[in-house]
Amino acid sequence: MRTLLAVLLPIFICASPASAETSKAVPAALPIQTLKEKLKSLTVRSTHVQSDNLIFDLPVTYNKKVSKWIAHYQSPRGSKWFREWLQRSYKYMPFIQKELKQAGLPLDLAYMVMIESGFAPNAISHADAVGPWQFIEATGTRYGLNKNWWLDERRDLKKSTLAAIRYLKDLHSEFGSWYLVAASYNMGENGLRNRIKKYGTKDYWTLIKLNALPLETQEYVPKILAAMLVAKAPNLYGFRGLEKMDPLEYEIVLAPGGTDLGPLADHLGVTRKSLKDLNAELYLGYIPRQVDKHYIRVPKGAGSLVSTYVHENNRKVALE
Repeated sequence: MRTLLAVLLPIFICASPASAETSKAVPAALPIQTLKEKLKSLTVRSTHVQSDNLIFDLPVTYNKKVSKWIAHYQSPRGSKWFREWLQRSYKYMPFIQKELKQAGLPLDLAYMVMIESGFAPNAISHADAVGPWQFIEATGTRYGLNKNWWLDERRDLKKSTLAAIRYLKDLHSEFGSWYLVAASYNMGENGLRNRIKKYGTKDYWTLIKLNALPLETQEYVPKILAAMLVAKAPNLYGFRGLEKMDPLEYEIVLAPGGTDLGPLADHLGVTRKSLKDLNAELYLGYIPRQVDKHYIRVPKGAGSLVSTYVHENNRKVALE
């Protein structure tokens, strides 16, 4: 854990690349009292910053690569979509972090989802990785995520998060470093295993210095660290007036085959997109008639309305 002052030092100073997963110490020539004064004035102006958010449970390294991505997130081009990610984080981050906490994993691993997909359930990469955690089909299958012609559990936030937790635990058991866990998640454990053996080091930053990792993987951890720093103190980085989405809450109901999410959303008085996002694993937007029944998620408090709708819909089908 780091103090509020310690985690905000990168706002005022720029350190050289680190060789270990630790924050840079403050140079002796830098007046601590001045930093404290700056911090005090910033937090007085930034009334929405919560000190609890400024605690990190992943190692924090601040270097040129991290600084570059912070600058990109603040740039006119990068700030537009990063603002959207920040706003979505208020909805999805508590849900993901609750699962990570129950599994005994660092809560800050949730920022991987921000970088992987921007919390978009239907995100698809150029490598056909799918969902908020961007599982490729083979890895998803290995960790229990089913896929068929009407269902893709990689898109389901709950199921993919639980699968990711099992995967991350396995990676950490092998590599012992959260930076290497993230690197292996990005490039594949076999590739990272081979690079470690070839170059004789298990230090992420050393592997970068040796140009031993793919370019995308060299930028992956810095992207996550930069996102963590900005997201924990958005006001300090110029992201003000964020629209904070309500935290994700839902009920689970059993729906029969033939249930179409579009008309159901109309019946509930919610947008079709919101209900489909809540049930992103149903990527066709409905439960096929040949499926007996399937659990779906509906907005909290809507369970009885869904039961009424399902009953009436079943009567119509029976009369047809």
